[in-house]
Amino acid sequence: MAERRYNIGVFDSGFGGLSILKEIRQLLPDYSYIYLGDNARAPYGTRSFETVYRYTLEAVTKLFEMDCSLIVIACNTASAKALRNIQQCDLHKFGDDKRVLGIIRPCTEIANTFTHNNNLGIVATKGTVSSKSYEIEIKKFFPNIHITAHACPMWVPIVENGEYASDGADFFVKKELDALLTENPNIDALLLGCTHYPLLLPKIRKHLPEHISIIQQGDIVAHSLQQYLSKHISIESALKKTNEIQFFTTDSQESFNAIGSHFLSETIQAQQIQL
Repeated sequence: MAERRYNIGVFDSGFGGLSILKEIRQLLPDYSYIYLGDNARAPYGTRSFETVYRYTLEAVTKLFEMDCSLIVIACNTASAKALRNIQQCDLHKFGDDKRVLGIIRPCTEIANTFTHNNNLGIVATKGTVSSKSYEIEIKKFFPNIHITAHACPMWVPIVENGEYASDGADFFVKKELDALLTENPNIDALLLGCTHYPLLLPKIRKHLPEHISIIQQGDIVAHSLQQYLSKHISIESALKKTNEIQFFTTDSQESFNAIGSHFLSETIQAQQIQL
């Protein structure tokens, strides 16, 4: 009897996690992936800790039922508000061979490489900023880094409505960056703490002083996952290596296909699913 093999699950409240998946697949193309977007209940950024935890646990449960053994929560809000509870309180219920990883820790572990003067700016959703997850995690490793986090509530709607290249996007990007730099003009690095924001990168670069570097999460998370698999041989050896990917959404598959293609720069075909 053939040994059972598993997929890598990637979950986000909507589309943003596709930017993480894109980087993961580029670095680790041989594995099989299932992407799940809870678009019907997005965005998570303004919801309570309890609601985000419940929604994320439902998605994690579904992905485990779909033969995923390792899940990457590719959503900053869910990583901030739900990951720890799921790891500590729920993961044991699914079996010893199941793992759930987030995308905040990989970035905070190397935060000292981002800034030269210990002034790091972070732009993210209201939920991620209010959770203070980045500040808490970074201070564990690098207590000397001064963090200035700023919420950008309009950036996700701009991206999801396909307006990320429009003139209107310039107004909202510049407005939030100016506010951030007013709060701390000494920032020399900016971490994009939301997976939607890479689509706004040209606008962010345009309105940010040249000396400020911009850090995206995707490549960091992909290399962190690669290192994780190299250290956990039993988990890695149980993964499928068929270079396949499936997309699922809790909302309209037509809408997901249209918007999701912008994140992956390729045509995708999603299936609708209920949690």
